[in-house]
Amino acid sequence: MLFDLRGRGRRRTVQVIYLSLAILMGGGLVLFGIGSDQSGGLVDAFTDDAQSGGSAAESVDKRIDAQLTKVRANPKNADAWAQLAILRFQRAGIDGVAQDGSYTEDGKRRLGLATDAWERHLALDPKQPNLRAANLMVQAYQGTEELDKAVRAKQLVTAAEDPPSSNLYQQLAALAWQAGENRVGDLAASRAVDLAEPDQRKELRDALQAYKTQVASQAAQNAPTTTAPQ
Repeated sequence: MLFDLRGRGRRRTVQVIYLSLAILMGGGLVLFGIGSDQSGGLVDAFTDDAQSGGSAAESVDKRIDAQLTKVRANPKNADAWAQLAILRFQRAGIDGVAQDGSYTEDGKRRLGLATDAWERHLALDPKQPNLRAANLMVQAYQGTEELDKAVRAKQLVTAAEDPPSSNLYQQLAALAWQAGENRVGDLAASRAVDLAEPDQRKELRDALQAYKTQVASQAAQNAPTTTAPQ
């Protein structure tokens, strides 16, 4: 076991960080969205479908077509681009996910369309980026293995949370370390500890450091090896 779970406070802290990491990396990503109360995942698509009739794919495809008409009529409408990003993300989750929870090639292609729309949203420099879309783009960028961009989206979501959330900062730290952005991860981890209950801070700090070490060790194992010339 990585942690000693005998103390009640320690058990609670370890549960918190493992919950954060499970939310960040688990199968619930496609279905629900992560890290906040923002909606927009695949469950939303099925709910909308149940209300309107027809298949989920047909329902979302129609909504995408309608949203494309809006952005073409007014390409400077930042919110319209954000809504298109959300719909495209939903569409990727309907039939673009393999049995193991990873995205298929077609799913990744659709995620790429979602992130394209998101980047158009950001390029218009909205006063407040759409946080619902930002939350989903964390997952979209993870699906396309663009972890640096996933970190940027996660930073938007985390910074906007009021009151600030230790849980979200834990997730940001974990994601940043996975992306190799150790400074961002370290700052987020420090903030997560500061926001935790005083009697949980040491255990949380130790748990986060252990996770950072684990990520670094895994990265070293996966690094390509070079053979010295003969």
